[in-house]
Amino acid sequence: MAGNSLSPRQKMINLMYLVFIAMLALNMSKEVLSAFGLMNEKLETSNQKTTENNLAFLSGLEVKAGENAEKYGPLFEKAQTVKQLSSDYYTYLEGIKTAMTEKLEDKTDYETMDKADYLDQRFFQGDKYSSEGQEFIDKMNSFRTEVLAALGEDFKDTQEAVMNRFTTGENGKVKNRDGRPVDWLNYHFEGFPLIASLTKITQIQSDVKSTEEDVLKAMLQGQLTSEVSYDNYATLLQQPKAAYYQGETFNGAIVLGRTDATTRPNEVNLTLDGRKLVEGRDFDIEGGQVKLKVNSGNAGDHKIEGNLVFMQDGEPIEVPVLQSFATITKPNAAVISADKMNVVYRGVANPITISIPGIPDNKVRASAPGLNRASGSKYIMNPGTGRTVTITASGTLPDGQTVNSRSEFRIKDIPRPSGTIRGDFGEVKMPRKNLEISTVGAILEDFDFDLNLAISGFKFKVPGQPTVEVRGNKLDTRAKSALKRAKRGEAVQIFDIQAYITNNRTYRLKKVSPVIIELTN
Repeated sequence: MAGNSLSPRQKMINLMYLVFIAMLALNMSKEVLSAFGLMNEKLETSNQKTTENNLAFLSGLEVKAGENAEKYGPLFEKAQTVKQLSSDYYTYLEGIKTAMTEKLEDKTDYETMDKADYLDQRFFQGDKYSSEGQEFIDKMNSFRTEVLAALGEDFKDTQEAVMNRFTTGENGKVKNRDGRPVDWLNYHFEGFPLIASLTKITQIQSDVKSTEEDVLKAMLQGQLTSEVSYDNYATLLQQPKAAYYQGETFNGAIVLGRTDATTRPNEVNLTLDGRKLVEGRDFDIEGGQVKLKVNSGNAGDHKIEGNLVFMQDGEPIEVPVLQSFATITKPNAAVISADKMNVVYRGVANPITISIPGIPDNKVRASAPGLNRASGSKYIMNPGTGRTVTITASGTLPDGQTVNSRSEFRIKDIPRPSGTIRGDFGEVKMPRKNLEISTVGAILEDFDFDLNLAISGFKFKVPGQPTVEVRGNKLDTRAKSALKRAKRGEAVQIFDIQAYITNNRTYRLKKVSPVIIELTN
């Protein structure tokens, strides 16, 4: 283009074309570098979100393992193992990324990350791997092997995904575009711009998080598959009331945990106290329920035994039935019980349940000083003076017989509250600044009722300083001034705490115990 036959002007034009083409190539290179950087950002954001999701799932699995160790315990242990392997490998990769960018002034200026020097020098030594390069390969191989070992033989699909994500090739080699075998590490990292290698490592981290997610999902799916199997169902006894009179028809139902039509048994084999039950006469099948219609029999316990047969994958599955119900004689006394304990408390709305078996709640009458009906069989007792209160209940049975009953309850006062600072009671350690802004309160330790206590005032004492009376539930200006004179390690006191029940200010609580605070600075 710049031969001697060309004029100087043409030579200049040709040179300008060369410069222009070079500038285009340079700009395209910068755009590619920026694209890698943006991709790296998206991968890191995705990794963070996946980490949060995995932690939430693992926490849920931990709760289930605590509730049912037999079912979820082994899964949680396996999940913890994979979680630890993932965390260790992810941290190792993050350390490499940090070292790659620690000398960069602007870690978001991707157009300057065009050199390959860092990893070329760190991973390679002549035609061989450096110690760090070999470590990189060993870490990936180790992670793959240990995760596969942790999974065992239960998760084939997940194992295959792990093999594909973390393979380092056959004998550590892969084929390049010419079909020639090259070392895996050279193929993926030698000679690449810094930002490209950084993005590749972030992608490996993404594979780590995805593997962890796949393992957790596979465990859940496997557990759900196990739970929907009929082998894991138990029978339940549904009945409209708890007990039956002699001669009544027992109209309960034997059902599975799921009561929709898909749980309809293919065969029912049941006996009542050893007598075989016949469909149509003794029971009907409606949806997923076996509805019984047998005589309740004499007073006492009665056993229903046998099995329900379901077809699963062409094979009959037997679900054993072993249930019982009780038949009782007609009552001649009311059943009265305190919902909380065998006492009622003065100053508290005590819930009381009063019912008579066989008599509707609206036909039961109950009376006592301070007793009021809330709804149905639920009453509220607000006892007054004295040490005991007697509740009288009466009702009429369907056959016209009258049932009367009396029950005596002890009346107790609300126990002594404990003063608190920042929710802690007794002897507390805290910095001076924390005490200045903390709230004084009161609680009832091990009390059966959840009462809302508020504070109207208290006294504050610093050793060597006059006692300060405070209105409200926080230190005022005078108390803070006295606190400033206290020394580190000294114990200040909050006492004579004036507490009251927010919805019953007329009740006088017992004297509130003080709080002692040791200053840590």
